[in-house]
Amino acid sequence: MTLTQERETSQQEKESVIFPSDDLYSDEPPLETELHLRQIILLLKCLEWLWRDKNDFYVAANLTIYYSRNKRKNEDFRGPDFFVVLGTERKTRKSWVVWEEEGKYPNFILEILSDSTAKIDRELKKKLYQDTFRTPDYFWFDPYTGEFAGFHLVDGKYEPLEENGKGKLWSQQLGLYLGIEGGLLRFFTREGELVPTPEEDAQSERQQKEVAQQEKESERQQKEFERQQKEIAQQKAERLAAKLRELNIDPDII
Repeated sequence: MTLTQERETSQQEKESVIFPSDDLYSDEPPLETELHLRQIILLLKCLEWLWRDKNDFYVAANLTIYYSRNKRKNEDFRGPDFFVVLGTERKTRKSWVVWEEEGKYPNFILEILSDSTAKIDRELKKKLYQDTFRTPDYFWFDPYTGEFAGFHLVDGKYEPLEENGKGKLWSQQLGLYLGIEGGLLRFFTREGELVPTPEEDAQSERQQKEVAQQEKESERQQKEFERQQKEIAQQKAERLAAKLRELNIDPDII
């Protein structure tokens, strides 16, 4: 191998390190606790079920977002606990690679706080999502302490969101409220209705069917009771008429 070839090979090796393949896998550690995992799964299930008829969004949890080909962890890729990208194809991905996704960044990001990540989520990541990602809606939540906050990007800076009087914060990007229900963060509609999981929705549907069936059965029983009462009244009238005839009394004059 000539000196020129050696230099070209060395340069190619360097470039392969600096500019990795676009087929990038996520590089995130597991979520810290079972409660963190349950929280994320709950949000995923609810939003995907609510938007089950839509195909123009992507929602993911604990997945790496690559936003620079340098691939330096603290500078060029991050993995939000939960994020949503709007106006994109709904399909499975190994990671979110910005330069392969028409330069799109998340529209919504939520971080689940923990003792080891809270400071980073409140400071470093908040600044990153504000200045680099330009993500319009950023929220964080601690399932153990109940700390809950949300921000919306206004003129390039995150402004704190104010509660709606019922402890809920509005996500302009999702068109949904977020609030704490049963110790966990949940989505709520504009009207304040809880966005259910598929299981909760199925249970509600079963309950509605049971109520409808009970109402139908109650209506049937009411009609049967009215029929029986009518029949009893008719029988009484017939007996009375027969008795009057026995006494040679014209029933029509009674």
